[in-house]
Amino acid sequence: MRILIVEDEKKTAAYLQKGLSEHGFVVDSCHDGEEGLLLAATVEYDLIILDVMVPLRDGWSVLAELRRRGRKTPVLYLSARDTLDDRVKGLELGADDYLVKPFAFVELLARIRSILRRGPVRQAEHLQLADLSLDPIRHKAYRGGQALDLTPKEFTLLALFMNRPGEVLSRTLIAEQVWDVRFDCDSNIIDVAIRRLRQKIDDPFPQKLLHTVRGIGYVLEQR
Repeated sequence: MRILIVEDEKKTAAYLQKGLSEHGFVVDSCHDGEEGLLLAATVEYDLIILDVMVPLRDGWSVLAELRRRGRKTPVLYLSARDTLDDRVKGLELGADDYLVKPFAFVELLARIRSILRRGPVRQAEHLQLADLSLDPIRHKAYRGGQALDLTPKEFTLLALFMNRPGEVLSRTLIAEQVWDVRFDCDSNIIDVAIRRLRQKIDDPFPQKLLHTVRGIGYVLEQR
């Protein structure tokens, strides 16, 4: 799932991006309201984490413009503004939640998951293909009952394939879904990541599930 962070404090943004990436989210970030609005209006996000006091265009204005344009992407305000009026204003503008800084990351994560459970794209509790299984909530994957030691990026990549079994995924689509908007499409990072994932989910097992479709991309399916 893809999340946009609009946060002018770069250390906070980096902390959020690292933490959420480790939990399997694909995360883009920016540091002002103008770029935040541009990204939110042009990229399909499952959630936006929006600070109120960001330069060029404040978080109130960003959300109001998104809703005016008909964008229904869930928004969680993350702000140092902590008055009752601020929280009420944020929710009345159309935000789905409002969390005051300083915050505990575990609470932020719980609120994100709560919002995503309510949304049109629900995060599945368990995914299964043959003897390969993945639990997105608990961030665990297994093959033949054995736990797989996946990096956060490998886990996100596997989750993409398991959410779309039997569908051939192009490198462009994989890049859009698993890497951030600044990804260099000319690199061989995707092929390297696929090879490493295959080493963990297929190489030790007789039945291969992740297949290459020459000239197009990759597919996860039982053959």
